Amino acid sequence: MVNMTIDLGRGLVLRNPVMTASGTFGYGEEYTDFVDLSQLGGIIVKGTTLHPREGNPYPRMAETPSGMLNCVGLQNKGVQYFIDTIYPRIKDFDTNVLLNLSGSTLEDYVKGAEMVDALDKIPAIELNVSCPNVKQGGMAFGVTTTGISQVVSEVRKVYHKHLIVKLSPNVTNIAEIALAAEASGADSVSLINTLMGMAIDAEKRKPKLSVITGGLSGACVKPVALRMVWQVAKAVKIPVVGLGGISNATDAVEFMLAGASAIEIGTANFIDPAVSAKVVWGINEYCERHGFANAAELTGALL
Repeated sequence: MVNMTIDLGRGLVLRNPVMTASGTFGYGEEYTDFVDLSQLGGIIVKGTTLHPREGNPYPRMAETPSGMLNCVGLQNKGVQYFIDTIYPRIKDFDTNVLLNLSGSTLEDYVKGAEMVDALDKIPAIELNVSCPNVKQGGMAFGVTTTGISQVVSEVRKVYHKHLIVKLSPNVTNIAEIALAAEASGADSVSLINTLMGMAIDAEKRKPKLSVITGGLSGACVKPVALRMVWQVAKAVKIPVVGLGGISNATDAVEFMLAGASAIEIGTANFIDPAVSAKVVWGINEYCERHGFANAAELTGALL
């Protein structure tokens, strides 16, 4: 039997390396008819902000070759609604339940993290730093070392459990950004978030998304994500969580060989809602076939 346990530090221990990515798995409840959540290393619930958000106008999703674009705009009912209504329903799932936290101001991040810190059954938050800083002209927090250092260090002051920082790929030097997150108190980093993209309906001569551009995800982004995970894993000492185009166990193993300690499955959940459990089995089978006693030994095991 392969030991599939992955210890990411500061109290976040996964029974296996497979988690589901924020925004693609709801609150986990929506998938219980398709997959036994106890088979997963963890689920990361949909992006949550301090205050309720309506999201962007429709249309806000568009299919692209080997992927999809979305501009949902973080539609959610806010942290307090999550605490009062969602948390009681999902806190006893037999897996790690993580919250993806977003914000438009530094104060939003800090207050949201402080509120979530009090929830006993949420062992970690994934900090989404790809959000526009409305007080600084709309540039995303996570695209400069100064911006990411500021938000991570301030959240670290009030959040005492495992802090994952989710990195934007829309930068020049991803390793530099990861190092800034590490230096500011991140326990791990996850990458990549979506790439900025656009789709046009040629017959209508209009963009397919209401706000013109959106986040590109799916199999088409995998080579970019894999390269960035490899670069970051070589640069930082904290664990790396890899995501971006993972559709099967072979994809997951590739990310771990590139340096990821764990992985997240996103868009593939829309194609096969049971894919995450299949990837767990596939990683186990790969380890048995190649003589790895522990799944953790896959991390960085490129020859």
